[in-house]
Amino acid sequence: MKNKKTGLLAIITIVAGLFAFTIFQGGSIKGKVIPADGASQVWAMSNTDTLKAAISQGNFEIANAKAGTYKIYIDAIDPYKDVVKEGVQLNDGGMVDLGEIQLTK
Repeated sequence: MKNKKTGLLAIITIVAGLFAFTIFQGGSIKGKVIPADGASQVWAMSNTDTLKAAISQGNFEIANAKAGTYKIYIDAIDPYKDVVKEGVQLNDGGMVDLGEIQLTK
């Protein structure tokens, strides 16, 4: 009888554990910097996360980002000025395309 209770308790614990975790569906934030050689990296900052990605041929994509509101910071190379985009909203598993971001001198 004790073995049956232990076995039942083990099964309940395993099943409860499987339902306790949800699958993380990371989203992405992407865009294009113009001119292509005007910036080196991009940062996405939220209250709980700070992510970065390299800029290659003007294109960037920040992958595996959690849902939330982000501030995007583009680290420009002289003589260009850094760019900050605030209030970028990302949904769970979604994708935000910031389009073309023109750097200024």
